[in-house]
Amino acid sequence: MSGRIVARASSAAALGALLAVSGTQAALAAPQAPPGRHAEVIALPDGFQPEGITIGPGGTGYVGSLVDGDVYVFDVRTGAEITTFEGPGTASVGMKIDNRGRLFIAGGPNGDGRVVDASTGEILQTYDLADAPTFVNDVVVTRDAAWFTDSQQAQLYKLPLGPGGALPDPDDVEVLPLTGDWVQMPGFNANGIAETPNHQALLVIQSATGTLFRVDPSTGVATEVDLGGASLANGDGLLVIGRTLYVVQNFSNTVSVIRLDAAGTTGELVDQVTDSDFQVPTTVAKFGSSLYLPNARFDTPPTPDTEYSVVRIDR
Repeated sequence: MSGRIVARASSAAALGALLAVSGTQAALAAPQAPPGRHAEVIALPDGFQPEGITIGPGGTGYVGSLVDGDVYVFDVRTGAEITTFEGPGTASVGMKIDNRGRLFIAGGPNGDGRVVDASTGEILQTYDLADAPTFVNDVVVTRDAAWFTDSQQAQLYKLPLGPGGALPDPDDVEVLPLTGDWVQMPGFNANGIAETPNHQALLVIQSATGTLFRVDPSTGVATEVDLGGASLANGDGLLVIGRTLYVVQNFSNTVSVIRLDAAGTTGELVDQVTDSDFQVPTTVAKFGSSLYLPNARFDTPPTPDTEYSVVRIDR
């Protein structure tokens, strides 16, 4: 099924001015679709079990598999497969691409984080972040670090980046305990992570409570973000664009849209987006004026023949 496109009739004008393929992504780019044709539902390989997604500046998308860590690489305009990077046999969960063409990948129950060359799939470095019980769930790359969440332990993991974005040695990983308003609960805790609009702090969603926290990256002190009483039940992946925060609420099949203050201390729920093609989406990435979300289908027993997809919506 890989590369199959399901298009809705209303897709013609939505992606009229996407960015051109450039830089290190050019070598990976598949041919563009004819004018007016853009994938709205992109089929993934049967049995793939996706979770994390990230998109490079040239429109190359990457989706990780919970089964074996494979990374499916595709053109977001056409939905066509470019290649698949073979995984290490353990899960690939949340992922982010940086401006140096590297994929930072959370390793789930394996307790690791990996850095992969986005052009070749070569593993550049693997970091052992935590011992069981653990679920290294998501990652964000900031100016000077990559930060990973752990849904089973009340702490974040920091990979400090050196001059020119140099990767740290495995022994240089830092553990930041979550304190302040943070209370560890049964079930999944720290999940999606993003930067505040002013790039001074981190935003972390606690799935078990539907609560959004602002975390001081120097101290680990977590403060609940004042959302005026709004709850983010089943909160999963986060994406900040300007002062707008998108929160994927997986089993709710909803994306909540929140207008934040610059510091990320308060926010207002301004919209909730649903789509008939949502099937428990987990994470979100942007390209042009669109958002892309993988359907994890956590409510469907996985088999080798289970169908999975990525859904495009307008923002």
